[in-house]
Parts: sequence; C-alpha cells; structure tokens
Amino acid sequence: MSNNTYQTPLNSRYASKEMQYLFSNDMKFRTWRRLWIALAETEMELGLPVTQEQVDELKAHADDINYEVAQEREKQVRHDVMSHVYAYGVQCPKAKGIIHLGATSCYVGDNTDIIIMTEALKLIRKKLINVIAKLSAFAMKYKDLPTLGFTHFQPAQLTTVGKRATLWIQDLVMDLEDLDHQLSKAKLLGSKGTTGTQASFLELFEGDHEKVKALDMKIAEKMGYNAVFPVSGQTYARKLDTQMLNILAGIAQSAYKFSNDLRLLQHLKEMEEPFEKSQIGSSAMAYKRNPMRSERISSLARYVIVDALNPAITASTQWFERTLDDSANKRLSVAEAFLATDAILEIYINITDGMVVYPKVIESRIMSELPFMATENIMMQAVKQGGDRQELHEKIRELSMEAGKNVKVNGGPNNLIDLIAADGSFNLDIDALKAILKPENYVGRAPQQTEEFVSTVVQPILDANKELLGMTAELSV
Repeated sequence: MSNNTYQTPLNSRYASKEMQYLFSNDMKFRTWRRLWIALAETEMELGLPVTQEQVDELKAHADDINYEVAQEREKQVRHDVMSHVYAYGVQCPKAKGIIHLGATSCYVGDNTDIIIMTEALKLIRKKLINVIAKLSAFAMKYKDLPTLGFTHFQPAQLTTVGKRATLWIQDLVMDLEDLDHQLSKAKLLGSKGTTGTQASFLELFEGDHEKVKALDMKIAEKMGYNAVFPVSGQTYARKLDTQMLNILAGIAQSAYKFSNDLRLLQHLKEMEEPFEKSQIGSSAMAYKRNPMRSERISSLARYVIVDALNPAITASTQWFERTLDDSANKRLSVAEAFLATDAILEIYINITDGMVVYPKVIESRIMSELPFMATENIMMQAVKQGGDRQELHEKIRELSMEAGKNVKVNGGPNNLIDLIAADGSFNLDIDALKAILKPENYVGRAPQQTEEFVSTVVQPILDANKELLGMTAELSV
C-alpha cells in the first residue's frame, strides 16, 4: 500500500476482503467478459453469423484479462468499454469482429453494476443472519435475567436482558425481510440498446421482434437471472440504486440503535463489548475501557444513512433516456455504502461473539429503584394484614419522598424498605418486604416473549439458512 497517496479507510481499516473484491476492477471486467460471451453465444443461437469457434475463443480468455493493453488503448480513445473491447479482441482475433455486437456501453456497465450489487447484497444477507443468530443465542441465555428498563433513559418497569436483545433482533429481522424482498425481484437491464428501444438488435435480426425479445431473456438466464427490466432508457432505472441503499441504510439504523444502547450500558457497567487483554482504552487514562467497537458502528452507520441520499437525488435528476451526471456519484456512493455496511456487520459479529454481562451491577441498580416501583404491591400486602388503603397510600407517599431525598440530596442508598419496615402501620417486617421485592416478579412476560419470539420468528430463519452460519470477524485496527 502506498503511503503517499490517499487510501480509502473502507479498504485499509473496515470492509472485508470479500466485499472489497466484489467492487474491484477485476470483478467488474471479468463480468464484462461474461456478458460479452453471453451476448455472442445467444446471438449465435438465434441465428446471427457468430460461430461456435468464436464463442469458444471468447470463453478461453474470459479470465486472463490483458489489463496493460486495455489501459494503453484507453489513453488513446478515452473510453473504458471500447478499450476493453479492443483488448479482448487482441486476445481473440477470430472473435474480434463480433464482440459487443449491437450493444451499447450500458450493456456491460449497467448489467455488471446490477450483478455486483446483487452479489454484495447476498454477502450482506449472510452477515446479517449471523448477527441475528448470535443475538438470539444471547437473548435465550439471558431471557430470565431481570434488568431495569428505561424510558427516556429514566428508570422504568423491569424487563430482562434477553428481552431487550429481542428488540435489537427484531430490527434486523425487519431489515432481512426488506433485503429478501429486494433479492426476490432481482432483474438485469438486459440488451436494450442506446435509448432502450432495442433498435440496433431489431436491425440485426431483420425486424424479428420475437428474436429480439428472446435475446433479452436468454442473456439474463445465462447470467443467472430470470427477469429483465421490461422497459428502460439507455440505463436501468436509477431508482434501483435508491432501493439498494435504502436497505443498507435500514441495516445501519438497526446497528446504530444497538451500538448506542451498548454504549449506554457500558457506561452503566451493566454490559460491555469485548475488550482484549492488551487493548488500550485511552492514551492518557490507563484505566479506561472505551466502547470503541460500538462507537465505530455508530460512526459508520451515520455515514451510510446519509449516503443513501445520493442515489435518491441521482434517480430524481435523470433526464429522459440518459444523462451522465449519475456516473461519478454512483461509483462512489453505491460502492462505499456496501463497503461501510459490510464493515458495520463485521463489527456487529465481532461484538456479539463476546459481549459481557455483569449481573451483580444489574441487580444493584434494580434494587436501588425497585422499592419505589413495588409500593403498590407493598400497599396491597399491608391491606391484607389489616391496614387502611387510603392511610397506607399517604404514608407510602411520605416515606417515598423521604427515601428519594436520601438518595438525591444526601447521596445515600434507597432506604424506603427500611423506613416501611420501621413503620408499624404496615405490619410488614424486613423479610416480608424482601419477599415482595424479588425482581423476577416484576418482569411481566419478558422471559416468555423472548422464548416465543426466538422459536417462532428467529429459529425458522436460522433453520432455513444453516449453511450460512458460523461466521466470526476480527477487526483490523
């Protein structure tokens, strides 16, 4: 790697090698050649003067791309597609005359972009399912562990650590549903010509509309697709890029919410992301354990969410059948959204492989708040012991204010239970009060909801995708 030119951190620090390859020149130009082979072979099958010998020659050089020839040619003609047509022809002298026959640049460019995005979305899907799997195992492990719930980041009714994890999972399941829907309607541009009318192919096939239609579909099938855009200008509808990046932005939103929750929990010392033995949290404060993984998710997610605006604007501003102001923006925004989302999921996998829970800290925080939440239960038990409901309500109100003052003003512990035990009007001793204050009695259906969610929603997803599971991820920096 050169140290004197800019290198995108998406390559050097964040994205996986698999995702980097999908958006590489090698992947692009190999796909161009596959498309040229599909075009020539289909034209031969439909009766054009293309020979099997020419197709075989193209296939023989599908992967050994002579990049130096293409680069030298591009310096002269300033056109990347025609430079690669020329370079392919140098290797395939017999087929030289029929390469790219009837096609426009978008035949290889746009179909390749769709293929790359589709393959990238499949890789995102694999990682998304692995995060769901790891979080579901975590949820089941801690489904019964009570924890203080928060609304507005203020103490609220109890939930469980596992139930909270189902909220993170549910967001990801919604993302997976959107992703699978997008994959289910995957289609290529096909062979549509310069303004989408297929005029050049109609000329080649001497007015035979059925053969032109067959060419479109047979090429798609050879490339592994069962549909093409029924109509287009020169390019596929740029709205597709918007749809793709909206899915990625949705995943980024889900990961962002998880990372913020974990950062807050790490501040509370209730949970932590993995922290390696020799990891340094701060250059100045040696004791610190900063949630750098979660912070990295937050940072990258913010980028992806904002980046999704690019294709939305591009799709909005395309003129008629084609304009080129999409190109430079598209090269950056689409690739970087996939690379950054890939990085987010890599970190998410890494975190969920080693999240740490501190039950004693969680219990301590519960017990500092639970007495206030249990006052209704305490009052009902005292009524059963012969107390007057109205008098007890007023007494609990007064004692709660006194305990609250002890916590907020004096910096002391929540002593409400001691105050109630000392007040004879409740007729409840400390043991009776502690029995009322068992945290598991205040979590509602959280354990059952967790079990039901994992078994009915998550497990079918995992069962249907067993071959994708088992991923791990190491952070490069």
